Amino acid sequence: MSRRGRWGLAVWLVFVLFAVQGAQAQPGATWTPTGSMSTARYGHTATVLPSGQVLVVGGQDSSGLLDSAELYDPATGLWSSAGTMSTGRIHHTATLLPSGQVLVAGGLTNSWGSTAELYDPWTNSWSLTSDMLTNRVGHTSTALPTGQVLVAGGWNNNTALDSAELYEPWSGTWTATSSMTAGRISHEAMLVYGGQVLVTGGTDGLNYLASAEIYEPWSGSWRPISGMASERAYDASATLPSGRVLYTGGNSSNWLLASAEVYDSYQGSWVPVTSMATHREDHTATEMRSGIVLVAGGIGFNGYLDSAEVFDWWTGTWSSAPNMSTARRFHTATPLPSGQVLVVGGYDGSTALASAELYSPGPSPWAPTGSLGTGRVNHSATLLASGKVLVAGGVGNANSTAELYDPATGTWSSTGSLGTGRSDPGATLLSSGKVLVVGGWSHGNFASAEVYNPGTGTWTYTGSMSTARRSHTVTLLPSGKVLVTGGYGNSGVLATAELYEPATGTWSSAGSMSTVRYLHTATLLPSGKVLITGGATGSFAYPATAELYDPATGTWTTTGSLNRGRHSHTATLLSSGQVLVTGGWSNEVLATAELYDPATGTWSSTGSLGTGRFIHTATLLGSGQVLVAGGAYSPNMNDTIATVELYDPATGTWSPASHMLNHRGSHSATLLPSGQVLVAGGDNGSWPPLNVAELYTPPQSSSPVKQRFVVPSGSGRISR
Repeated sequence: MSRRGRWGLAVWLVFVLFAVQGAQAQPGATWTPTGSMSTARYGHTATVLPSGQVLVVGGQDSSGLLDSAELYDPATGLWSSAGTMSTGRIHHTATLLPSGQVLVAGGLTNSWGSTAELYDPWTNSWSLTSDMLTNRVGHTSTALPTGQVLVAGGWNNNTALDSAELYEPWSGTWTATSSMTAGRISHEAMLVYGGQVLVTGGTDGLNYLASAEIYEPWSGSWRPISGMASERAYDASATLPSGRVLYTGGNSSNWLLASAEVYDSYQGSWVPVTSMATHREDHTATEMRSGIVLVAGGIGFNGYLDSAEVFDWWTGTWSSAPNMSTARRFHTATPLPSGQVLVVGGYDGSTALASAELYSPGPSPWAPTGSLGTGRVNHSATLLASGKVLVAGGVGNANSTAELYDPATGTWSSTGSLGTGRSDPGATLLSSGKVLVVGGWSHGNFASAEVYNPGTGTWTYTGSMSTARRSHTVTLLPSGKVLVTGGYGNSGVLATAELYEPATGTWSSAGSMSTVRYLHTATLLPSGKVLITGGATGSFAYPATAELYDPATGTWTTTGSLNRGRHSHTATLLSSGQVLVTGGWSNEVLATAELYDPATGTWSSTGSLGTGRFIHTATLLGSGQVLVAGGAYSPNMNDTIATVELYDPATGTWSPASHMLNHRGSHSATLLPSGQVLVAGGDNGSWPPLNVAELYTPPQSSSPVKQRFVVPSGSGRISR
């Protein structure tokens, strides 16, 4: 969250240098200058517009309050005018509305600030809207999921306000809502789990506060919660994955803070984390990518700071970052879609700054690519013969839609929609180049199946299975037929299996497994047999059994059992012909991994993952290593992660790899002909599901592995 500057008269203090040993620097991270604003300013706001441009508004320079606004274009690194407000203002708020307009409210103006105005990015112009009910400086403003904006606290005529009010964009009016339990200035307000607003700390004008409270939009009331470990004001906060918020530094009755703490809105508790290397206030804290936060600038014991440091939530550690070119306080820091952070303006102790600079976190094998047209989770993803990737169905705003990813352009385009919207279907590429999607659910389980024709971009129904099912597996056999196994049906968990004949579009029985199971895996072995592992029986039991289907005889036989029963795990055929099973759930999240040897029909333990996980993905790379990405690491399936690990079959060990840009589970991961891996969609603990996608490029990319089997979308996933 960009740091709002401190209101009122600054009190200058001289501190003794407090030396703290910094952590190891971020490898490859750099600051680079970018275009300067036309006007130097501090105490301004910065807002990312839907276009990707950054709107900077107001603030102050040596001549006084500013009514000007400027636009930064990340594509060119240049600034342009964004018009003029009706009044100069500092320590105001700026909030992006669902319409794309920006609401600027209050602040210190030529008189106490109750005025509000709207910026329209399409006309590049400003217009007044209704005044707030109360003059406010140093307040907070939070966009609610309802479309309303909650404004809370602030300073008015030497009084810390406890009042709050709501702005309704559709009517352009303000209405009062319940008051906070305490008057607060220079506090923090963050949107957390369930659309609630968490307000923390600040000062009441006399005392620093450690108290915290939550605003519930559905009741319009405030609920006090346990306070922070440290009273703090003029601190900086940033969002973390899964409804968490990081609070850093600030000031207290014990002077400057280096401490940090995290609020977990799912658990309703505070989590201590290690302290920063530097005591600082009036700094910025910005989440650059999932769980990775850049803290920059501010003022410390030895004066204005040009230093920066990075917090990694996944490891709980801080590391030093290169210094900015200029010490700054009362600046803004804005995350850009490129993964860089734009730092703008501020005050260096003697003058307002017009300069801006970009923080680049260093090289990463992960890079953003085009976004899906709609967010989706538990969808199918299938590599086509053309090299494009077909994504279909899933839980989302439109689960009958389908999209195509083109690796040549890095863009998505819509294609024909499924006849039946379905989540958790099974999908496989047929020998003809068409795609079979079968089963799934949406207010009931489906037996129906559809075939996608890449040549026409259309879907046609084909024969239906004899049994409706979801969370099943789908495997293309060497004969061209398709084997479907198990799943969850209308009468419970299934043991039955069926065979699809593409030539006739019909289904026939493939016998039954020895055990009912869903959320299991199916792996085509070099022998042509299919290995079924684990799953759930529906009665909180997770079988360790495994069995083999032989297409030559149409029969099932048991084989060696896993060392640990599990579901929502992954199974990957290695270059050696062995099968690697990782993670999963078995009344706890599992980090263990094991290997199946088809020659002996036995399982052996191999190195464990660094982090237990389920609903993750596992992809065989051209190097022969296995890339495991994301998933959930706690019983709460919304508690998803961005961490990535690589398995080396030669040593049987795991090593951490660079984190994904986004935390996600129940996503898809597709090996492209280039050797890159496309990760798309998934669950990040909020609604709607993710529509963002990213590409993993192996650091030492080798020739891609020829895909010998297709992992079905329903394999190893939690159904929703």
